[in-house]
Amino acid sequence: MTTITPRAVFVTRESDYEALLSRHATRDQARFFLEMRGQKLEDVEARHQRFLSALSEARAAVPAQWRHTLVPRAELDRFLFADGDIIIAVGQDGLVANTAKYLKGQPVIGVNPLPDIYDGVLVRFAARDLKDALPAVAAGRLPLEHRAMVEATLDSGERLLALNELFLGHKSHQSARYALTSGGKEERQSSSGLIVASGTGSTGWARSIMEATGLKMALAPEERAAVWLVREPFPSRATGTDLRGGKLAGDELTVRSEMNEGGVIFADGIERDFLAFDWGKRARIGVSAQVLELAKPDGHSVLPAKEKKKHRV
Repeated sequence: MTTITPRAVFVTRESDYEALLSRHATRDQARFFLEMRGQKLEDVEARHQRFLSALSEARAAVPAQWRHTLVPRAELDRFLFADGDIIIAVGQDGLVANTAKYLKGQPVIGVNPLPDIYDGVLVRFAARDLKDALPAVAAGRLPLEHRAMVEATLDSGERLLALNELFLGHKSHQSARYALTSGGKEERQSSSGLIVASGTGSTGWARSIMEATGLKMALAPEERAAVWLVREPFPSRATGTDLRGGKLAGDELTVRSEMNEGGVIFADGIERDFLAFDWGKRARIGVSAQVLELAKPDGHSVLPAKEKKKHRV
C-alpha cells in the first residue's frame, strides 16, 4: 500500500503594509498618507515584518519529506485542495472563516502571528508550535473541534457555506424586501437584511444584534444548530415584523427574494464572493452537513501565561 505524504497548505492574506503599497504605489506616498492622519509607516512596517517572521518560522517547521505550498486569500476560490492536505491559516481569526467554506474535512491549524493584536479565538497556535503540531495532526494525535457551519442553497442549485454567518439582503445595505418562512409561518418583510449564524459566529455580529433586540439564544461552537436574526424589520401595509429570529436545529429557514436587483447572499463578511438573490429566487438556509475540523492546541498557547486569563473565550 502506498502512503501519501501530507501536504502543508499555508493560507495568508494581504498585510496592512502590502495593502498600503498596493493602494499608494510607493513607500513614500504610503508614508505621506499615514502621516496626514497622525500615523507612522514604521509601525505598519514593524507589524508586517513580525508577520513575515512568523510565516517563515511556520514554513520552516514543515517536516522535510512533506510537500508545502502558499495560497493567498484572494486565490482560495481557484485553489484545489486535496484530501490529504493540512491547512495552516497564518493571520487573524477571520482568515480561518474565509478558508473553511473551500474545504471538505481537511484539518485546519490557526497560527496567530500577532497575538497582541489578534484575539486568537480560531488562531490559537504560535508558529513555534507547528514543529510538534503538524506531525500530531497528520497522525491523528491532536484533538479536532468539529465546528458547525451554515449553508444557503438556491432553487437553482447554487450553494454557499459560512463558518460565522450568512447575510441575506441588498448589496448596498438599503432596504431588502423578501418573504420569510419559518416554522410553517410566512411573512413578507422589509428590513436591513437578515443573518444566519453558527455557534462560532454567534459571538460576533449575531451577538450585537441579539443585544440590540433582546433576543437571547445560546449556541455552542460545535452545536449542530444556527440562529437567524432579522435586522431592523419595518412594519407597513405590506410587510410585518412578527418573525424576528429563531433557532435552527434540523429545520430550515426559507427566504424568497422580492428585490428587483441588488439582492445578495454573502458569507463571513466577504461581500465580493456572493450569490445573486434577485426577484423570485428562493433560498433554503440551515445547518450544513459540512463542518470545520479545527485543531485544538491541547496545552499550547500563543499567549504568555499572564495573558491567558484576560483573553480566555
